[in-house]
Amino acid sequence: MKLLVCIDFSVSTEKFIKTVAELAKTLSAKLWLLHVAEAEPDFLGFKMGPQYIRDVHSEIFRNEHRQIQRIADRLRKANLDTTAILVQGATVESILDQAAKLDVDMIVLGSHGRGVMHRLITGSVSESVLRKSVCPVFIVPTHEHRVSPASANMRPEQMA
Repeated sequence: MKLLVCIDFSVSTEKFIKTVAELAKTLSAKLWLLHVAEAEPDFLGFKMGPQYIRDVHSEIFRNEHRQIQRIADRLRKANLDTTAILVQGATVESILDQAAKLDVDMIVLGSHGRGVMHRLITGSVSESVLRKSVCPVFIVPTHEHRVSPASANMRPEQMA
């Protein structure tokens, strides 16, 4: 089985990678780690400006490349067949393009569990990939689910 694992280097990436490693071991899967870096402003149709700004963007890209390679190395040391991919572009479209190009069996994403207002303003990568993908999508919740003390002791029929 081939899995396209999409990572964003957020604070929940470590938790997400642990879950993915367990899944990959269970499925004897080949992992393609994908990080979609922010597209360069020139790509989006406007000039970046002075050289120092270009240098900053280049350094960010190099750091992201080192990060994804470190994660891939750790997974390989855990005996998981892993390849790292770093691309620039629009996130959802890049994920779907790579999934098609690599002919993966499943896309694996983390969900941050942000609120309705955040999704309304910025959208949700997980939701968009889920709607547009032609292959199965596995979404791993990476946020802490908070249960109020009152509802923790309630039976399901009491919550309705």
